Amino acid sequence: MKLYISVFTILFSLLFIGESVSLPRFALRENSSCIDCHVNPTGGIQRNKRGWSYSRTMMAMVSPRSDFEMSNKIGENIQFGFDVRGQYLLKMTDSTKKTDFQKMNASLYTTIDLSENISFIARYDFIQDIWEGYGVAHLFPGVFYIKGGTFSPNFGLRLDDHTAYTRGGDFGLLFSTGVKQGLIYNPLYVESGVEVGLNIFDQAFLTASVGNPSSQLFVKDPSFTANLKISPSISDEVGMFIGGSLGIYRDKQFSGPPRFQQILPQVKMYGGYFGFGYDKFTLMGEYDIADDYLAGDIKSTFLMLEASYTIFKGLDAVFRFDKFDPSTKLDEDALSRYIIGFEFSPYSFVEIRPQYRIQSEKPSVMNNSALIQFHFWY
Repeated sequence: MKLYISVFTILFSLLFIGESVSLPRFALRENSSCIDCHVNPTGGIQRNKRGWSYSRTMMAMVSPRSDFEMSNKIGENIQFGFDVRGQYLLKMTDSTKKTDFQKMNASLYTTIDLSENISFIARYDFIQDIWEGYGVAHLFPGVFYIKGGTFSPNFGLRLDDHTAYTRGGDFGLLFSTGVKQGLIYNPLYVESGVEVGLNIFDQAFLTASVGNPSSQLFVKDPSFTANLKISPSISDEVGMFIGGSLGIYRDKQFSGPPRFQQILPQVKMYGGYFGFGYDKFTLMGEYDIADDYLAGDIKSTFLMLEASYTIFKGLDAVFRFDKFDPSTKLDEDALSRYIIGFEFSPYSFVEIRPQYRIQSEKPSVMNNSALIQFHFWY
């Protein structure tokens, strides 16, 4: 009982002592798109001048003094940045309560502008040993671009929380189920290939990419990813988008004992998403279906719903519901999770996220968790 009171006290204190990089939420709140704040047209990694300025002055309770010089530029053509995350975990079961600290990521990234419309972007994560490096050429600025190199494909809502089932799940970190708990499109997943993007009258954004997720040539067939996002213009106060994604992942890996090995069928992942934002409130959702993802002739579904409300500058209340059904053919095998938390930015480029996570499945067991995540970026 004392443990639950302590967790509640931490959350309550953070609420009254006074945003994340969840890109879709900010786009809704500001009625804008990813490219308005990021060098990468699909969002993430290096922030452009507007995105860096927004992080510095608009997100936190306290911003740097006006006489304190800050910049993310080295000369005229080079920008740099970093992203560091760690979290304190509390795991609770019927028989045990364990705590630990997890080092999540420590990424350094840079952008080199080769010309007004051509840039090279690179990221390296020292903890996860993951790197991205690609060039972006805006052949028709504001309308059409082409990207080539190693990058993360643009599928669904790109939440920065990889534990959402529509992303990578928690990889069995807290409570292992023996199977995958999320789609492959988590922050650690990259492909080497080509992506093209088309902006249609600032109302629709279409991307398509083909790439190889393996470092070994001719081992796996290329995968294909497409995403269409429609953002109707309603008013300056209302942000809205709807969209859909498709991923075809063709893997030549074999399954079963040696005498009965077969080539797995191609995996198809597809789904839709939406977002609505008004004033201090945002609501987002995504629903995906994966055919033959866990095994042949198995259909799996993934659901995410998130609502957030800005209590005051620098403090958001966030509620998220996740659901993962490994097989639609089976009853009572689905996993559900309710996440209640806050995102607190006391100072520019600093964020603290306390969360309490309630896990639900059948048969019912006690396997809830709590965490406090620390996030620093620039």
